[in-house]
Amino acid sequence: MADSFIEKHKAHFNFNDFIREAFAEDIGTGDHTTKATLFENKPGNMHLLVKEAGIIAGIEAARYIFEDISDEITFDEKVKDGTHVKKGDVAFMISGPTAQLLTAERLILNIMQRMSGIATKTNYFQSLCKGTKTKVLDTRKTTPLFRFFEKWAVVIGGGANHRYGLFDMILIKDNHIDFAGGITQAIDASNAYLKKNNLTLQIEVECRSIEDVKKVLAHGRVNRIMLDNFSPEGVKQAVTLINGKYETEASGGITEKTIKDYALAGVDFISVGALTHHINSLDLSLKAIK
Repeated sequence: MADSFIEKHKAHFNFNDFIREAFAEDIGTGDHTTKATLFENKPGNMHLLVKEAGIIAGIEAARYIFEDISDEITFDEKVKDGTHVKKGDVAFMISGPTAQLLTAERLILNIMQRMSGIATKTNYFQSLCKGTKTKVLDTRKTTPLFRFFEKWAVVIGGGANHRYGLFDMILIKDNHIDFAGGITQAIDASNAYLKKNNLTLQIEVECRSIEDVKKVLAHGRVNRIMLDNFSPEGVKQAVTLINGKYETEASGGITEKTIKDYALAGVDFISVGALTHHINSLDLSLKAIK
């Protein structure tokens, strides 16, 4: 999964550049505490200790970072990304020069704690859709410059990524429709743009009412219909009208209390911004082994 996710997004995310910039931000003129307390950079051992139950995510990211830091570091994975873990579990063990291990500690924890929190929440939301065909999606409500890890965590948690950014899908939302002069005008303009620029992006259009859905069905030229801020009953009505002609997505204020009702309405996808912008990080600790 790690290699495929990294490979898939290498055109717009450079992992090695991220590592350099992250360490530049944290280390600055030097890790003075480590330099002051370690008289020699002798070998040491640490383990990643789980301190609360959840879905672990970021193990492969940690391996990638440690291997980038030093070829003297060995990484012993104990569980895989996506595993249900509990308090007291050890996710991985590392051995190598103590200075490098200590300098990397906080970056690894910052990444893994947030990724694991997102994976845990995604897994929970997807479990609430059990017995339906619905797949839970993330959104672009992500932390600037940390989107790669947040969207990776959603996949690890069993959800799926919506578009990664503004460049890999046409998503016609309410403001585009209003500025374009109407829903059909926005659809036609999008198709013309794709043709002119020789692009093969999918087109999704947001509908705010059953009347909008009917307009799209009569006009066509899209791939997916987003049902924004519909009630579960409204989604069911719209899905019946669409009748499999286009993919369907429900969006807008859907919570853990309501998601099952939307899934039961027969929608293909449910997008939940809270997967990435309203989560609690999983408590993890990277400890020295004496």
